[in-house]
Amino acid sequence: MDASAPRELEAFRAAGRSLTATIEAGMSSKPQLTIGFPRMYNEPGERRAFLPSLIGLLAGMDVDVYVEAGSGTGMGYSDDDYLATSPRVHIVDEATAYRQAIVVVLRAPEGRYELLQPGAILVSMLHFTTRPERVEMLRRLGIEAIALDMVAGDNGQRLVQNLRDVARNGLAAAFDALERRWPPLMSADRPPVSVTILGAGGVGRQAVEWAVKCGDETRNERLMREGLPGVEAVVADQNLAGDEAYFRRRLGQADILVDATARRDTSRPLFPNAWLGWLPDHAIVCDLAVDPYLLDDDPPVVRGIEGIPQGNLDQWEFGPEDPAWDRLPSVIPTAQRRTVVSCYSWPGVRPEACMELYGSQMTPLLKTLIWYGGQTAIGPDVSFHGRALWRASLSRFLGKEPLPR
Repeated sequence: MDASAPRELEAFRAAGRSLTATIEAGMSSKPQLTIGFPRMYNEPGERRAFLPSLIGLLAGMDVDVYVEAGSGTGMGYSDDDYLATSPRVHIVDEATAYRQAIVVVLRAPEGRYELLQPGAILVSMLHFTTRPERVEMLRRLGIEAIALDMVAGDNGQRLVQNLRDVARNGLAAAFDALERRWPPLMSADRPPVSVTILGAGGVGRQAVEWAVKCGDETRNERLMREGLPGVEAVVADQNLAGDEAYFRRRLGQADILVDATARRDTSRPLFPNAWLGWLPDHAIVCDLAVDPYLLDDDPPVVRGIEGIPQGNLDQWEFGPEDPAWDRLPSVIPTAQRRTVVSCYSWPGVRPEACMELYGSQMTPLLKTLIWYGGQTAIGPDVSFHGRALWRASLSRFLGKEPLPR
């Protein structure tokens, strides 16, 4: 053996030890993050929570995860199910869950933003573009935030969404209501059920699929087995919204009217309330857009179909006689009424399937946050999921540098 070989081998090993030390030093220099998962209290019917599988996966990345007590009870999971995933999972009260460096809660935690620490990262469906007051509050509190509804890949496609369940659950509710309120649905003498869908985007395309399936496979199979006429689905882009002659004719034969639009201008309705009077008395309005009324905002935000109630997981069906119509702002016309199905959180109707999907979509995003040690190191020139997080951050939305930690 060459006499110089041992020296070269030792030099190689020393270089390896140096590299290892450098990597370990870099890893130890990252902030030690903690993650909190508070419960959602938006309405009593909200049963969703992130599943133990996701919590255990994150804890396995050498971070402590704090889950609010009772989070999974609505879906049949106990606190012990979460604790069993890792010794780094902790069951805590609400305030402690909100005190962590990263706080993850699916729906925007209205009334609880002050529980977060300045510099914390809030990961939630925050809808920056239509909630200016929320944006201002987060800015004032010094909270960095990531709007899950804005997390998109380089091609602009959303990475966290459940459009399939929005359409499936909404159309299922619409056909449920139609079956109860219109006995001819189960008659062989009727014409095909006519469904008019406003909007041809992501939700609209899913709405077509579930409209022709009568809202769910079981009902569709029953109608086919009994030899009943099927469904006609007609898609009308929102560019047609001002065409009164077209919609007078179109709505006159619609059994279900679906709003699946993502409006360019939310300050004006697509449909004036008077146009609901062109629908047959038995017709169902299926609201998949579920925009709010925010009349004090500048510009104001109004609903796409004027004068219809907005539902939630406690109540998503409203007959023409329902008192919810009379609780709408007095300046909103409501004279023309049809049965409406509307739910601010349509995916929550089937909570566990919903959270399995959201968990799988959010896993690479949360792992990326952990790997980079938070949001401040994430920018437009990092990894795919890092860029998606950066684009959805409050600091970028405000046109500023990341808020200081």
